[in-house]
Amino acid sequence: MAKPIPKIGSRKNGRIGSRKHPRKIPKGIIYVQASFNNTIVTVTDVRGRVISWSSAGACGFKGTRRGTPFAAQTAAGNAIRTVVDQGMQRAEVMIKGPGLGRDAALRAIRRSGILLGYIRDVTPMPHNGCRSPKKRRV
Repeated sequence: MAKPIPKIGSRKNGRIGSRKHPRKIPKGIIYVQASFNNTIVTVTDVRGRVISWSSAGACGFKGTRRGTPFAAQTAAGNAIRTVVDQGMQRAEVMIKGPGLGRDAALRAIRRSGILLGYIRDVTPMPHNGCRSPKKRRV
């Protein structure tokens, strides 16, 4: 019985192509998800494939400090540092959520030197759908 010939480029036999030299990404999309408890920053290419991500929790902040503007600024800086090294020059920003880290993350993105095409708020707004959770008492 003959041995089956392994397919070239299949997921079973490891990596597809070389990952030693990351591909140049001139343009991308930066997603900032700012909740009350955490801020997650994801950088993708134009097709939506994730290049880099970071969050306040991944940066070492624990508990209530994850929701602070400084934690969001640190997370945005970490996520963007890697893509600037890969050659990203232009980006669009999508901000979602009501958290404190929205403005701080945007300031960190501006400071990184990437040219921003547009900044869009994509926070989901109900048109009187489900009953919302009761208001927070701080």
